[in-house]
Amino acid sequence: MDAFKSLSLADQTTRLGGEELELLATSAFMIGRDDDFLGYLERAYHAYLDVGKAMRAVRCAFWVGINLALRGETSRATGWLGRAQRLVEREESDCVERGYLLLPGMLRHEASGNWEAAYAAAADAAEIGERFGDADLFALAVNEQGLILINKGRVEEGLGLLDEAMVAVTAGELSPIVTGIVYCSVISGCQEVYALGRAQEWTAALTRWCEEQPEMVAFGGQCLVHRAEIMELHGAWRDALVEARWARKRCEQGKNLRATAQAFYRQGEVHRLRGEHAAAEEAYRHASRYGWEPQPGLALLWLSEGKGDAAVAALRRALGETTKPLKRARLLPAYIEVMLAIGDVEEARDVCRELEEISARYESGMLDAMVAHAKGAIHLTEGDARASLLALRRAWQLWQELEVPYEAARVRVLLGLACHDLGDYDTAVLELEAARSTFSELGALPDLARVDSLTRGAPSVDAHGLTPRELQVLRLVAAGETNKAIAAELVLSERTVDRHVSNIFAKLGVSSRTAATAYAYKHQLL
Repeated sequence: MDAFKSLSLADQTTRLGGEELELLATSAFMIGRDDDFLGYLERAYHAYLDVGKAMRAVRCAFWVGINLALRGETSRATGWLGRAQRLVEREESDCVERGYLLLPGMLRHEASGNWEAAYAAAADAAEIGERFGDADLFALAVNEQGLILINKGRVEEGLGLLDEAMVAVTAGELSPIVTGIVYCSVISGCQEVYALGRAQEWTAALTRWCEEQPEMVAFGGQCLVHRAEIMELHGAWRDALVEARWARKRCEQGKNLRATAQAFYRQGEVHRLRGEHAAAEEAYRHASRYGWEPQPGLALLWLSEGKGDAAVAALRRALGETTKPLKRARLLPAYIEVMLAIGDVEEARDVCRELEEISARYESGMLDAMVAHAKGAIHLTEGDARASLLALRRAWQLWQELEVPYEAARVRVLLGLACHDLGDYDTAVLELEAARSTFSELGALPDLARVDSLTRGAPSVDAHGLTPRELQVLRLVAAGETNKAIAAELVLSERTVDRHVSNIFAKLGVSSRTAATAYAYKHQLL
């Protein structure tokens, strides 16, 4: 702010040169004055041309063009980038500016999904940046190389390049604007591939950088959004909500609509998890209004309110619009949860296979946890408690290692149900009590209520270990219904009903439907 005020005052009394105008533009950008930033850069462009510094003018035109493109002003952006290209083509000797002008084409290739061409352009730009000793260009290009490799499924290589770009950032080798760009891009890349540890490490570094510049607006809001998501995952929900609210204010101040929308979404997630439905829906709607897809959070909110049809329709629509595997992975676990809730186990199983394929391709511990969690829930719904336990134990271990307490507690609820299905009532109680304790600490009121209802409504030994669903199936068996008819009545697959019937026979020690019916009448299970 001091730099902006001093340079602005000087600009009123004297004619600033290109270098001074560039500094003024940078200070304007950092305090969120985007229009002033572009205006000063345009003046710097002309000032450099006036004194014959064409390549410095190219830098200004490049940044004007890139920022206009990010604002959606495509025509003006194309014009400014065309100016820069024409000046470079007139330059007889090789220059680093040629590397900068490879970046817009690289971004176009990325947008069209042409990863090979995008990677080639980024590699050429990185080579030029390294050859000319331009740390900004090199870091921007290497960062993009890393993101491209991640999108191609070469996750470890990609993350290695992101780390390389971050070395220049943390060493203070980059200009302020490029520092912020690389920080946010790397963190977003880590979060997209579910590299939670890296995302947390770089978010902490970004936070320290922002705290050193308390008047900065440009990247401060985005930093808070990243922090809010990390806090939410690690169970600090109250702090996450505070960060998300502050992030929204900072992002609005900096006219960063995308980050503002993300901040609203993060608020919605915390409100939903705490059972604050009205506040959650309002936050999701604000996120949508600012251009952010409010799924899967809004669909899960609707599911908790009994609006299963709306949840299914929203997630199917969102998945239909989403082609990138990692973005689909953010929706698939919620879709599986909704499918199980409405009894469509077959669909849930098909979707789980897709999630498993994505996990295998991108090698992420968090994706592995999601897959194991989903498989355990599906097996449990099918009545295969033994297979469920194997998957759920794996899921719990992974969530514990990632320090994600809410998901770990959700798994323990399923573990308790699986243990109960197998007749291990004491362990079932231990699992449910552990889950309840975590939910209580987090303030997860809906989950807390669910555990309490399970504890109150759990079948006793007098019911011979049958789950509520198995009792439903037994009553229909006793009424003479076929497995096909039972499947239709309970909105289950025939395979699931077959498994329930087999479990009933095993638990009751009978070998036929007639014997099961007789047992049920004798022990007053009907």
